[in-house]
Amino acid sequence: MRVFIDLMWYFREEKWRYGGGVLVLALVSMLSLLPPYVIGVIVDHIVNDTLTLAILFRWMSVLFALAVTVYILRYLWRIFIFGAAIRLARQLRNKLYEHFSKMSSAFFQRRRTGDLMAHATNDIRAIEMTAGAGILTLVDSITLGGFVVLTMALTISWKLTIIALLPMPLMAYATSKYGSMLHQRFGKAQEAFSSLNDKVQESMSGIRVTKTFGYEAEEVASFKQESDDVVEKNIQVAKVDALFDPTISLIVGCCFFLSIVFGARYVVAEELTIGQLTSFTVYLGLLIWPMLAFGWLFNIVERGRASYDRVTRLLKAKQDIVDKPDAVAEPPKGELDFQIDSFSYQDGEELVLRDIYFTLPLGATLGIAGRTGSGKTTLIKTLMRDFEITNGRVLLEGRPLDDYSVEALRSSFGYVPQDHFLFSATIADNIAFAKPEADYKEIIAAAKLAAIHEDIVRFEDGYETVVGERGVTLSGGQKQRISIARALLADPEMLILDDSLSAVDAKTEEQILESLRTIRKGKTTLITAHRLSAMKHADLIIVLDHGEIIERGTHDSLMALNGWYQRVYDHQQLESLVEKGGEPS
Repeated sequence: MRVFIDLMWYFREEKWRYGGGVLVLALVSMLSLLPPYVIGVIVDHIVNDTLTLAILFRWMSVLFALAVTVYILRYLWRIFIFGAAIRLARQLRNKLYEHFSKMSSAFFQRRRTGDLMAHATNDIRAIEMTAGAGILTLVDSITLGGFVVLTMALTISWKLTIIALLPMPLMAYATSKYGSMLHQRFGKAQEAFSSLNDKVQESMSGIRVTKTFGYEAEEVASFKQESDDVVEKNIQVAKVDALFDPTISLIVGCCFFLSIVFGARYVVAEELTIGQLTSFTVYLGLLIWPMLAFGWLFNIVERGRASYDRVTRLLKAKQDIVDKPDAVAEPPKGELDFQIDSFSYQDGEELVLRDIYFTLPLGATLGIAGRTGSGKTTLIKTLMRDFEITNGRVLLEGRPLDDYSVEALRSSFGYVPQDHFLFSATIADNIAFAKPEADYKEIIAAAKLAAIHEDIVRFEDGYETVVGERGVTLSGGQKQRISIARALLADPEMLILDDSLSAVDAKTEEQILESLRTIRKGKTTLITAHRLSAMKHADLIIVLDHGEIIERGTHDSLMALNGWYQRVYDHQQLESLVEKGGEPS
């Protein structure tokens, strides 16, 4: 029952709804005691040959009024209790989503998407069940069971009541044992579901790659294996779940057996009337639901406890990036000064960056070159505080980055990442994501700067074309340019293009870069690229290798060094000439 203690914070928030629901449930339990009493009275009238039409009509009227009253009250407690449980699910989902939105990239590198989705769906449903049906079964089993036992003992026979309830301790032991088994198995079943969820998400996202390589049969086999594991673990849960009802039915049967055997003896001994014994057996029948509810309660509670523990662990995950109490809320703009001694993703891991020292004046353009895995994207992400630097610092306007609030800092950036993400919405909505209030004129202007306008107007629906999930209906170059248009629409103080021109041809690349040079005078631009022609007009170019700066300067000065930059640039120019069918000089 620990989960109820864990959820006490919410029960206090919704004390009026839960309090009202509990009171109405208790009232329904009390009213449920009247029908067995009425049955006993009528049976005694029949036995004594004193039943008249008036007496029968009077008691039938009582039962009808009682039925209507209980109908209304049962509607009310469902509104109170289940309504509050639904609000708890909404609150937890909102907390999870808000928590996810505050976490850094490192958090999502450690967590699988399918697992996070399982927490927000299956686990929340189990907790909602606990806060709704769990409270119902707890209160109903205690109130109805307690009222029935007291009525049997005080109004009919306390001796027969004790005899009839002798098997009850066995039920308490069995349900407690089953509950412990259920908790362990349900936790494993939820983990298996998370894994399956992650497999489905990953498979659907990569379905085109799967089909390209003809790997469908292997993927189906892998999915079946994951699915079989989920089924097996849920069958283990079901095996324990299936023990509750037969155990309770067996114990209830024993109770009925004892009450009939000893009750008949009391009737023969004239300690009870036939009507009282009839009422007693009907009351005992009313105890079946509280007993079943008690077993069901253990089932619900253990599921809810396992799920609540999983959700709580996730919510307790600390944010890697937090604001200082006195963080500056004004978006910064100014000179950038990198002073990174060393950086690794986790303590003890291999260094990703080392000895990064350079200054970029306001309004300048920085080019970051280097082979794959040299640390270009990591350097960019330290600037946006996706990762916290512990050995060194980055200054913006002369202040360390952590002097600014995360919201203020990131509002200064327009970031176009390597993996372009488009929402399953229209092209216009995707471009306007960074500036929702933008009108069509602004959206079209940004699209023209990103050299994507002509492509868009050729679509049948133009800017109202729905691009599909993750932009599946567009080419790689189109997705890149829409992402660039999205960043340009926000007109940020600092624009970051992280290898964002790799899927466009050289002519389009030059067109986009020329637009940037024209409109972004006085604003800072950072470009990482494998195609070095994208950064040849930069005010400063740095070349990274294994996280270190091995060359720095302008395009002309780097060409004069005859180093890595010069060799790669000449090689790329040669490739470009060959592709165009020209002759290298």
